Amino acid sequence: MTKILIPLFALLWLSACATGPRYPTSGVAVDLQPAEVSSSAADTHRGAGVIWGGMIVATRNLSQYTEIEVLGYPLDRIQRPQTSRSPQGRFLVRQAGYLEEVNHAPGRHITVRGTLADNLEGQVGEASYRYPLVQARDIHLWPADRDGDSGRTRFNIGVGVIFGR
Repeated sequence: MTKILIPLFALLWLSACATGPRYPTSGVAVDLQPAEVSSSAADTHRGAGVIWGGMIVATRNLSQYTEIEVLGYPLDRIQRPQTSRSPQGRFLVRQAGYLEEVNHAPGRHITVRGTLADNLEGQVGEASYRYPLVQARDIHLWPADRDGDSGRTRFNIGVGVIFGR
């Protein structure tokens, strides 16, 4: 019986450590950044596969799809956006169907795997902006941070001392 339980518990423990999507990077332009695509000629990168992530700026539900505006950041080894680093530009994500705006609220972190389509003209405040458009294949919405942690592993050691009167 223990020969079955020990491997089962080990498997459950290891699966609890898998916190990110870890999309495969084969066929993906891993060094391509939103700002680079935004400043390129219209169809230079069309059809390229990307895995991008960042912080949601806005979510809009339209008749056939949901559009998410994202401020892009570099991804760490588990493909989580590193918002402590410099942003890499904004991009739009389109997902067929309906995504709940409350779940995909501004400030949430997201990682997207998809294909680049044409750039779209838009506005950031009163300034014109050229958004790269990602047709989403997969979207990973990261859990909301409870304490502002950016996904880094943390290890603490402490000693508590209480002085009484």
